[in-house]
Amino acid sequence: MAKILMKGNEAFGKAAMVAGCRHFFGYPITPQSELPEYLSRELPAIGGTFVQAESEVAAINMVYGAGGCGARVLTSSSSPGIALKQEGITYCAGAEVPCVILNVVRGGPGLGSIQPSQSDYFMTTRGGGDGDYRTPVYAPASVQEACDMIQDAFDVAEQYRTPVLVLLDGMIGQMMEPVDFEKERKHRELPEKDWATTGTKGQRKPNIINSLYLSPEILEEHNYHLERKYKVIEENEVQYEMDQTEDAELVFVAYGTMARVVKNCVNDLREEGYKVGLIRPKTVWPYPYQAFDEIPACKNLFVVEMSLGQMVEDVKLGSNGRHPVHFYGRPGGMVPEPKEIMKRAKEIMGGVK
Repeated sequence: MAKILMKGNEAFGKAAMVAGCRHFFGYPITPQSELPEYLSRELPAIGGTFVQAESEVAAINMVYGAGGCGARVLTSSSSPGIALKQEGITYCAGAEVPCVILNVVRGGPGLGSIQPSQSDYFMTTRGGGDGDYRTPVYAPASVQEACDMIQDAFDVAEQYRTPVLVLLDGMIGQMMEPVDFEKERKHRELPEKDWATTGTKGQRKPNIINSLYLSPEILEEHNYHLERKYKVIEENEVQYEMDQTEDAELVFVAYGTMARVVKNCVNDLREEGYKVGLIRPKTVWPYPYQAFDEIPACKNLFVVEMSLGQMVEDVKLGSNGRHPVHFYGRPGGMVPEPKEIMKRAKEIMGGVK
């Protein structure tokens, strides 16, 4: 199958189109601006809709409207823009509107920098809006994997009637890699969209898309309904990779770009005789807590992030007190270097091979 060399942000847009997305609403912000720029050219050429909204708030509410009609719809932004979308995201979660949201993360807080970061982990995995809701969150480590996950995200969104987020750092959005858009994908039997607001044609009662429930009893039951759905997602949609963990005495935990850096560190440390491995979450919600049951020789866990340590909490939950959890990271758009990661790993292991 032929591969195409593409910049990450542009490849993300093409992946959405391949998945059947024909509607994009967004607003430019570095480091994801090439994505809407690409779709502004390509979507109208195939009969799709591209709208540069007046703000991120407007964009996510347009997503709510199009998704409520049953359309496959995408929006994207970077950290502060995603923060602005949180109200709309929780509305979509409450109204069970399927949609896909890409966050190409930059350093924060606030406007921060335009450099790559992983400091939106809390906002993305815990839900930045109000209420008891969750959203599936993919964390790809390459342009190819991002494209695969974006296509899957549209199916997952429709299967469970939920917003789905794809958490990328700015490095993946800006790098160029070969991508195969003809790969076979997991087939899902998707439900009929009999809930969508497509017009009654005089044949049924109107469908209502809404997240407002003034009766506390009815809202309580709706929350229980959502909780049951999230439990099914937790049972079925966890994804992770285990690399050389069978005999590893120190197991790294990293996702996204940092997982690529750490994987090279694992190989280099192995060549020096150190027994190390890597757990790479591919979904950060649902989180692969079960991976920590599969590291029988582990004596230490070592989390590496482009942040001050947000995934550390999930690693501690997964370990459940069985292993000391160590951390190394750099915030503000700085990328941890392999030599520093390896030095810290050797210190944790006591310099013993």
